[in-house]
Amino acid sequence: MKIIVCIKQVPGTSEVEIDPKTGVLKRDGVESKMNPYDLYALETALRFKQTHGAEITVVTMGPPQAESVIREAFMMGVDHGIILSDRRFGGSDVLATAYTLSQGIKTSGGADLIICGKQTTDGDTAQVGAELAEFLGIAHVAGVSQIHELSDREIALDLDLPLHIESVKVKLPGLVCVEKGIYEPRLPSFRRKLETAGRDIKVYTLDDMVDTDPNHYGLSGSPTQVKRIFPPESTNTHESWEGSDAELAERLFELLEDRKFLQQLR
Repeated sequence: MKIIVCIKQVPGTSEVEIDPKTGVLKRDGVESKMNPYDLYALETALRFKQTHGAEITVVTMGPPQAESVIREAFMMGVDHGIILSDRRFGGSDVLATAYTLSQGIKTSGGADLIICGKQTTDGDTAQVGAELAEFLGIAHVAGVSQIHELSDREIALDLDLPLHIESVKVKLPGLVCVEKGIYEPRLPSFRRKLETAGRDIKVYTLDDMVDTDPNHYGLSGSPTQVKRIFPPESTNTHESWEGSDAELAERLFELLEDRKFLQQLR
Protein backbone atom coordinates (compact mmCIF):
# COMPACT_ATOMS: atom_id res chain seq x y z
CA MET A 1 0.00 0.00 0.00
CA LYS A 2 1.25 3.46 -0.93
CA ILE A 3 0.43 6.35 1.40
CA ILE A 4 1.13 10.02 0.76
CA VAL A 5 1.11 12.52 3.62
CA CYS A 6 0.89 16.21 2.78
CA ILE A 7 2.97 18.32 5.14
CA LYS A 8 3.92 21.99 5.27
CA GLN A 9 6.62 24.19 6.71
CA VAL A 10 5.03 27.08 8.61
CA PRO A 11 6.44 30.09 10.48
CA GLY A 12 7.55 29.25 14.00
CA THR A 13 6.39 32.63 15.26
CA SER A 14 3.36 34.89 14.86
CA GLU A 15 5.66 37.86 14.20
CA VAL A 16 5.71 37.53 10.42
CA GLU A 17 5.75 40.42 7.94
CA ILE A 18 3.22 40.68 5.13
CA ASP A 19 4.08 41.68 1.58
CA PRO A 20 1.97 44.83 1.05
CA LYS A 21 1.65 44.22 -2.70
CA THR A 22 0.72 40.52 -2.79
CA GLY A 23 -0.76 40.12 0.70
CA VAL A 24 1.25 36.91 1.30
CA LEU A 25 3.58 36.07 4.17
CA LYS A 26 7.26 36.97 3.89
CA ARG A 27 8.81 33.61 4.79
CA ASP A 28 12.46 34.38 3.98
CA GLY A 29 14.62 34.49 7.08
CA VAL A 30 11.75 33.50 9.38
CA GLU A 31 12.21 30.64 11.84
CA SER A 32 10.09 27.75 10.60
CA LYS A 33 8.75 24.41 11.82
CA MET A 34 6.53 21.59 10.63
CA ASN A 35 2.84 22.42 10.75
CA PRO A 36 1.72 20.92 14.12
CA TYR A 37 -1.46 19.37 12.68
CA ASP A 38 0.62 17.44 10.14
CA LEU A 39 2.29 15.51 12.95
CA TYR A 40 -1.01 13.70 13.57
CA ALA A 41 -1.30 12.84 9.88
CA LEU A 42 2.26 11.48 9.92
CA GLU A 43 1.61 9.38 13.01
CA THR A 44 -1.51 7.92 11.41
CA ALA A 45 0.49 6.90 8.33
CA LEU A 46 3.35 5.49 10.40
CA ARG A 47 0.96 3.26 12.32
CA PHE A 48 -0.34 1.92 9.03
CA LYS A 49 3.25 1.24 8.06
CA GLN A 50 3.67 -0.85 11.21
CA THR A 51 0.43 -2.79 10.78
CA HIS A 52 0.10 -3.00 6.99
CA GLY A 53 3.64 -2.57 5.69
CA ALA A 54 2.68 0.66 3.93
CA GLU A 55 5.22 2.74 2.01
CA ILE A 56 5.03 6.39 3.01
CA THR A 57 5.92 9.44 0.94
CA VAL A 58 5.61 12.99 2.25
CA VAL A 59 4.89 15.83 -0.16
CA THR A 60 5.38 19.49 0.65
CA MET A 61 5.12 22.67 -1.39
CA GLY A 62 7.49 25.49 -0.60
CA PRO A 63 10.96 27.01 -1.03
CA PRO A 64 14.11 24.84 -0.94
CA GLN A 65 14.43 25.25 2.84
CA ALA A 66 11.27 23.14 3.19
CA GLU A 67 13.73 20.24 3.00
CA SER A 68 14.02 20.50 6.79
CA VAL A 69 10.47 19.21 7.36
CA ILE A 70 11.12 16.35 4.93
CA ARG A 71 14.23 15.44 6.94
CA GLU A 72 12.20 15.59 10.13
CA ALA A 73 9.65 13.20 8.61
CA PHE A 74 12.51 10.83 7.68
CA MET A 75 13.57 10.89 11.32
CA MET A 76 10.09 9.70 12.28
CA GLY A 77 10.09 6.76 9.87
CA VAL A 78 8.89 8.07 6.49
CA ASP A 79 10.36 6.42 3.39
CA HIS A 80 10.37 9.09 0.65
CA GLY A 81 10.10 12.86 0.31
CA ILE A 82 9.07 15.25 -2.46
CA ILE A 83 9.29 19.05 -2.54
CA LEU A 84 7.22 21.04 -5.03
CA SER A 85 9.41 24.11 -5.38
CA ASP A 86 9.28 26.76 -8.09
CA ARG A 87 9.03 30.54 -7.92
CA ARG A 88 6.06 30.24 -10.25
CA PHE A 89 4.18 28.50 -7.40
CA GLY A 90 4.61 31.56 -5.15
CA GLY A 91 1.55 33.44 -3.93
CA SER A 92 -0.82 30.48 -4.37
CA ASP A 93 -4.17 30.65 -2.61
CA VAL A 94 -5.81 27.48 -1.27
CA LEU A 95 -7.17 26.47 -4.69
CA ALA A 96 -3.86 26.94 -6.52
CA THR A 97 -2.07 25.17 -3.66
CA ALA A 98 -4.42 22.20 -3.88
CA TYR A 99 -4.03 22.09 -7.66
CA THR A 100 -0.24 22.18 -7.43
CA LEU A 101 -0.26 19.37 -4.86
CA SER A 102 -2.57 17.32 -7.09
CA GLN A 103 -0.21 17.73 -10.03
CA GLY A 104 2.78 16.78 -7.90
CA ILE A 105 1.00 13.68 -6.64
CA LYS A 106 0.06 12.69 -10.19
CA THR A 107 3.68 13.16 -11.27
CA SER A 108 4.83 10.92 -8.41
CA GLY A 109 2.49 8.13 -9.48
CA GLY A 110 -0.33 8.65 -7.00
CA ALA A 111 -1.21 6.70 -3.87
CA ASP A 112 -3.81 4.38 -2.37
CA LEU A 113 -4.40 6.73 0.56
CA ILE A 114 -3.59 10.42 1.10
CA ILE A 115 -3.55 11.76 4.65
CA CYS A 116 -3.66 15.44 5.57
CA GLY A 117 -3.75 17.28 8.86
CA LYS A 118 -6.82 19.25 9.86
CA GLN A 119 -5.40 22.59 8.68
CA THR A 120 -2.26 24.71 8.76
CA THR A 121 -1.43 27.24 11.46
CA ASP A 122 -0.45 29.96 8.96
CA GLY A 123 -3.64 29.87 6.90
CA ASP A 124 -6.24 28.09 9.07
CA THR A 125 -8.54 27.58 6.07
CA ALA A 126 -8.91 23.77 6.35
CA GLN A 127 -9.80 23.70 2.64
CA VAL A 128 -6.77 22.26 0.85
CA GLY A 129 -7.45 18.62 1.70
CA ALA A 130 -10.95 18.55 0.22
CA GLU A 131 -9.92 20.59 -2.83
CA LEU A 132 -6.92 18.32 -3.44
CA ALA A 133 -9.20 15.27 -3.43
CA GLU A 134 -11.57 16.95 -5.87
CA PHE A 135 -8.73 17.69 -8.28
CA LEU A 136 -7.63 14.04 -8.04
CA GLY A 137 -11.19 12.77 -8.44
CA ILE A 138 -11.10 10.60 -5.30
CA ALA A 139 -13.32 10.23 -2.24
CA HIS A 140 -12.48 12.30 0.82
CA VAL A 141 -13.58 12.88 4.40
CA ALA A 142 -12.55 15.48 6.96
CA GLY A 143 -12.80 15.61 10.73
CA VAL A 144 -11.53 12.05 11.18
CA SER A 145 -11.20 11.33 14.89
CA GLN A 146 -10.70 7.56 14.85
CA ILE A 147 -9.79 4.88 12.32
CA HIS A 148 -11.16 1.39 12.87
CA GLU A 149 -9.95 -0.64 9.92
CA LEU A 150 -7.88 -0.31 6.79
CA SER A 151 -7.85 -2.74 3.87
CA ASP A 152 -6.69 -2.62 0.26
CA ARG A 153 -10.19 -1.58 -0.78
CA GLU A 154 -11.56 0.71 1.93
CA ILE A 155 -11.01 2.47 5.24
CA ALA A 156 -13.51 2.52 8.12
CA LEU A 157 -13.43 5.57 10.37
CA ASP A 158 -15.30 7.98 12.64
CA LEU A 159 -16.01 11.62 11.82
CA ASP A 160 -16.20 14.12 14.66
CA LEU A 161 -19.21 16.25 13.71
CA PRO A 162 -20.49 19.19 15.80
CA LEU A 163 -23.36 17.26 17.42
CA HIS A 164 -22.46 13.60 16.99
CA ILE A 165 -19.95 11.01 15.78
CA GLU A 166 -20.61 9.46 12.38
CA SER A 167 -19.05 6.14 11.31
CA VAL A 168 -18.36 5.72 7.58
CA LYS A 169 -16.46 3.55 5.14
CA VAL A 170 -14.53 5.17 2.28
CA LYS A 171 -13.42 3.32 -0.82
CA LEU A 172 -9.78 3.65 -1.84
CA PRO A 173 -8.06 5.49 -3.35
CA GLY A 174 -9.19 8.24 -1.02
CA LEU A 175 -8.12 11.15 1.14
CA VAL A 176 -8.68 11.74 4.85
CA CYS A 177 -8.05 14.82 6.99
CA VAL A 178 -7.36 13.75 10.57
CA GLU A 179 -8.15 15.66 13.73
CA LYS A 180 -5.67 16.71 16.37
CA GLY A 181 -5.34 13.97 18.95
CA ILE A 182 -6.21 11.00 16.74
CA TYR A 183 -2.88 9.56 17.90
CA GLU A 184 0.02 10.82 19.98
CA PRO A 185 2.78 11.84 17.52
CA ARG A 186 6.11 10.11 18.04
CA LEU A 187 9.36 11.98 18.48
CA PRO A 188 12.01 12.09 15.75
CA SER A 189 14.78 9.51 16.18
CA PHE A 190 18.42 10.55 16.28
CA ARG A 191 19.38 7.11 14.97
CA ARG A 192 17.13 7.61 11.95
CA LYS A 193 18.60 11.08 11.48
CA LEU A 194 22.01 9.52 10.99
CA GLU A 195 20.66 6.72 8.81
CA THR A 196 18.72 9.05 6.49
CA ALA A 197 21.17 11.97 6.37
CA GLY A 198 22.10 11.20 2.77
CA ARG A 199 18.69 10.10 1.54
CA ASP A 200 17.64 11.77 -1.69
CA ILE A 201 14.66 14.11 -1.80
CA LYS A 202 12.92 14.64 -5.13
CA VAL A 203 12.26 18.21 -6.22
CA TYR A 204 9.51 18.88 -8.76
CA THR A 205 9.22 22.20 -10.58
CA LEU A 206 6.45 23.40 -12.87
CA ASP A 207 8.24 21.76 -15.80
CA ASP A 208 7.84 18.33 -14.15
CA MET A 209 4.08 18.60 -13.78
CA VAL A 210 1.49 16.90 -15.97
CA ASP A 211 -0.01 20.36 -16.57
CA THR A 212 2.76 22.86 -17.34
CA ASP A 213 0.54 25.89 -17.97
CA PRO A 214 1.89 28.61 -15.62
CA ASN A 215 -1.51 30.31 -15.58
CA HIS A 216 -2.81 27.48 -13.39
CA TYR A 217 -0.28 28.08 -10.61
CA GLY A 218 0.81 30.76 -8.17
CA LEU A 219 -0.84 34.17 -8.24
CA SER A 220 -2.00 33.62 -11.82
CA GLY A 221 -3.90 30.49 -10.85
CA SER A 222 -5.38 31.93 -7.67
CA PRO A 223 -9.00 33.12 -8.00
CA THR A 224 -8.86 34.76 -4.57
CA GLN A 225 -6.56 37.60 -3.57
CA VAL A 226 -5.79 39.01 -0.14
CA LYS A 227 -6.87 42.65 -0.08
CA ARG A 228 -5.73 43.46 3.43
CA ILE A 229 -4.17 41.55 6.30
CA PHE A 230 -3.18 42.87 9.71
CA PRO A 231 -2.42 41.56 13.21
CA PRO A 232 -5.15 41.83 15.85
CA GLU A 233 -5.00 44.84 18.14
CA SER A 234 -3.56 44.13 21.55
CA THR A 235 -3.85 46.07 24.77
CA ASN A 236 -1.91 45.88 28.00
CA THR A 237 -4.20 48.10 30.06
CA HIS A 238 -5.08 46.86 33.51
CA GLU A 239 -6.41 48.17 36.80
CA SER A 240 -6.20 47.14 40.44
CA TRP A 241 -9.17 46.95 42.79
CA GLU A 242 -9.32 47.01 46.56
CA GLY A 243 -12.19 46.10 48.86
CA SER A 244 -13.85 43.22 50.65
CA ASP A 245 -14.51 39.89 48.98
CA ALA A 246 -18.17 40.76 48.53
CA GLU A 247 -17.39 44.19 47.04
CA LEU A 248 -14.82 42.80 44.63
CA ALA A 249 -17.15 39.99 43.54
CA GLU A 250 -19.96 42.47 42.88
CA ARG A 251 -17.66 44.77 40.93
CA LEU A 252 -16.33 41.90 38.83
CA PHE A 253 -19.87 40.73 38.12
CA GLU A 254 -20.91 44.22 37.00
CA LEU A 255 -17.85 44.49 34.72
CA LEU A 256 -18.54 41.15 33.03
CA GLU A 257 -22.20 42.00 32.63
CA ASP A 258 -21.42 45.45 31.23
CA ARG A 259 -19.12 43.92 28.60
CA LYS A 260 -21.80 41.39 27.61
CA PHE A 261 -19.88 38.39 28.92
CA LEU A 262 -22.76 37.63 31.25
CA GLN A 263 -26.40 38.15 30.37
CA GLN A 264 -29.81 37.44 31.89
CA LEU A 265 -28.40 36.10 35.15
CA ARG A 266 -30.32 38.48 37.34
